[in-house]
Parts: sequence; C-alpha cells; structure tokens
Amino acid sequence: MAEKSKSVLLPVVAAAVFAGLGRMVLQKIKADCLARETNVAGPLDDKTRAWISDVVRTPRQ
Repeated sequence: MAEKSKSVLLPVVAAAVFAGLGRMVLQKIKADCLARETNVAGPLDDKTRAWISDVVRTPRQ
C-alpha cells in the first residue's frame, strides 16, 4: 500500500500568514510608540475643547 503524500503547501501558507501578522503587529507597536513620543495632538485647553464640542454637536445644513 502506498503512503499518502503530505502536502507542503498548507504549512508554507500558514507560516506566511503568521509572519505577515507578526510584521503588522510590530509595525503597529512601533507606530504607537512614535505617536506617544511625538505627542502631536498635545493637551487641549478649555476653549479648544468647547469649540470642538460645538462643531461636533451642531447639525450641518
């Protein structure tokens, strides 16, 4: 009786998907660290916070 040949395709595809997901996670972590260090948004004062709230709540025509 002949042995069943084992497919190599599934493990290769699984490894590629796993590597891609790992790369995406690392990029996200690096981007989050950079965003935290640069602090582009900065703290908001009360006037700016009120203006944003007003703009968001006012219906557009």
